[in-house]
Amino acid sequence: MSIGFVRSAVVLGLLAVVGPFAIDLYLPAMPQIVADLNTDDAAVQFTFTVYFIAFGLAQLIYGPLADRYGRRLPVFLGLVVYIIGSLMCAWAAEVDALTLGRLVQAIGAGAPMVIVRAVVRDLHTGTEATRLMALVMLVFSISPMLAPLAGSVLITFGSWRLIFLTLGVLAFASMVMIYFQLPETLPRERRSKIDAAALVRSTIYLSGDARFLGLTLIGGFALASFFVFIAAAPLVYMTQYELTPTGFSIVFAINAVGFFASSQFAAPLGERFGMARVAFVGVGGFTAATTTLFLLVWSGLDGLPILMALLFVANSFLGQVIAPAMVMALEDHGEHAGMASSLGGTLQMVAGGVMIGLCTPFFDRTALPLTGAIAACAIITLALALVTFRPARRGDAPAE
Repeated sequence: MSIGFVRSAVVLGLLAVVGPFAIDLYLPAMPQIVADLNTDDAAVQFTFTVYFIAFGLAQLIYGPLADRYGRRLPVFLGLVVYIIGSLMCAWAAEVDALTLGRLVQAIGAGAPMVIVRAVVRDLHTGTEATRLMALVMLVFSISPMLAPLAGSVLITFGSWRLIFLTLGVLAFASMVMIYFQLPETLPRERRSKIDAAALVRSTIYLSGDARFLGLTLIGGFALASFFVFIAAAPLVYMTQYELTPTGFSIVFAINAVGFFASSQFAAPLGERFGMARVAFVGVGGFTAATTTLFLLVWSGLDGLPILMALLFVANSFLGQVIAPAMVMALEDHGEHAGMASSLGGTLQMVAGGVMIGLCTPFFDRTALPLTGAIAACAIITLALALVTFRPARRGDAPAE
């Protein structure tokens, strides 16, 4: 593995955490935000719904921009918007203002996510792309493992507003890193003009590709399980299990370790058994673990050790799903990597936002609705995988 390969993974991984960091960093502050803005749980959880949907829809803008102007200019534009949104959140006097700031922040955060996937596709394909994506996700792992802990430290020195000021500073630091460390990966001769009619045709073409849609939605609903966990877990852990913000952050990090450690085996397992088979087994294991957890909690066995153990197992299986699904979805669309990446990201984020919106009315600061929502996401993912990976499971041509 070359130094350049590792450097690309580190730079892309740090860029990829910009959007998720805006989710994870303020999780320990959710109870404080509810109290400080004199609002309720549903209103604060709605900021997640808005963030995910705007985060997804914004990628439809950055994909075509990335195909027309290259990878660097759109990401700089997005980070400037992200900084503006972060400052709006920091100065919010009521929950509606916070929601608006989150909307702007998410619009900016869409750029880094599109650019990371497009750059991976520019540089590599197949298992090499999976290996790079897995390394990116290893760097990406600092977000769910360290961000909540960092957020709990920040609120000990100031209010939750300090968290959003910190996010603005981190975005500016990302701009500096990109300027010096991320060269342009899309040559001018490969760039395409922004043509509204062509964009519509490209969208129709991609939307009509059953394999692209299936793989994208597998990744989308798999990620949605993590999104609903993010939206509800802080209040569940700090209310039902009476954890402190720091205690919640540590438990949250442990839950995330399984996912990111497991994702590092996706590429070698994909080389040996085929990416489609690895992803399908991952979906099956993820569904089994989450449905088992829900049934145990429903029967009254809802202790924190049980919750942590089965979520760790579930997330370990999930690590075998996300990177291969992302890579396989873009595999056949090199000439439209930006558009395919943005449309795929949009569908995935919107799926997560919709699932949060549907589940929020049932969240009551207990583990039962939380585990039920995660299991529902897993069952939908399994249904999609049964259809999408069916030829590979019958022994036909591998869906690589």
